[in-house]
Amino acid sequence: MPLQLLADKMPLFGANERGIIIFGFEIYYYALCIVTGILLATFLSALLMKRRNMSSDFIFTLFIVCIPTALICTRLFYCITQPLPIQEWFDWDSIRSGGLSVIGGVIGGVGSGFIVCLVKKVNFFRAADCVVVTILVAQAMGRWGNFFNKEVYGAAVTNPAMQWFPFAVPVSPSGSVHGIGSFSDPLSTWHYAFFFYEMLLDLLGFSLLFTGAWFWTKKPNGVLMCSYFVWYGLVRSVMEPLRDPNYILSGGGVPWSLVFSILMIVGGLAGIAALLIVNYKREGSLIGSKTGDPCGITDYLTPYKDEVPYYSKINIFGSNYPPKPPKTPPASS
Repeated sequence: MPLQLLADKMPLFGANERGIIIFGFEIYYYALCIVTGILLATFLSALLMKRRNMSSDFIFTLFIVCIPTALICTRLFYCITQPLPIQEWFDWDSIRSGGLSVIGGVIGGVGSGFIVCLVKKVNFFRAADCVVVTILVAQAMGRWGNFFNKEVYGAAVTNPAMQWFPFAVPVSPSGSVHGIGSFSDPLSTWHYAFFFYEMLLDLLGFSLLFTGAWFWTKKPNGVLMCSYFVWYGLVRSVMEPLRDPNYILSGGGVPWSLVFSILMIVGGLAGIAALLIVNYKREGSLIGSKTGDPCGITDYLTPYKDEVPYYSKINIFGSNYPPKPPKTPPASS
């Protein structure tokens, strides 16, 4: 049915089991979960940058470039690995019916972040340690979007004693019933709630990496970013083969998400090893330094020439900087 006819039948404002309606346009809960996750990750990244002696304003530069790039790459990765006809890649109706890949977004976001840091002459590894670890929060929020879209679930749960949410989730066979609506559909069958399991693992990984980023000041920069790839790769490698086959990207008979998850693990471990070796050669120690600066974040890092650091309770090295001068009141006429 054309979008215009759908809009004509919708109320001006309201909500249903799949989204909210504003001025006759339906905004899916899936999209709201993704946007909420992005905003939360951005806020936490700004906090980490401030904590780790960087300009927190740099996150907004990254936000402007990396978020659109990541969103485009989530779609491209899905379309290429599914695969879809080229004419459907960015067709509005096709996009509205679903088709995104978190792995594609990670590749696009990190890749564009590297380019931004290169242009701005900012240490990419140091910035990435503040940003990449918070991607896990956005991914955890995005998994709730899978719940509303009736996606990312496992095999059927036949034991009535195990048919409880969120251990399991009811899935309606009807294409017009989504998310919460499946609970009231008598034809729904219960399945393992893999979206919920993955959400918990994402939050656990985020807690560990964020804690490390908040308190660990030792060199080398980039280890936390590589640790993210190892963690997320492990999570996806375990979860991917257990999913419902309808939601596994397998164009050409290749389980693409599983392949890239394994590559994340290998690449992350190799990156950690390389960073530790390089740090040892430069500083005489795998972690920290025996000959120079033992911390990787002592110097204040900013891409803006006129920005001067001031005292901040959040900044680990805030005591090294003078208090921020008070604002001068405007001259009275």
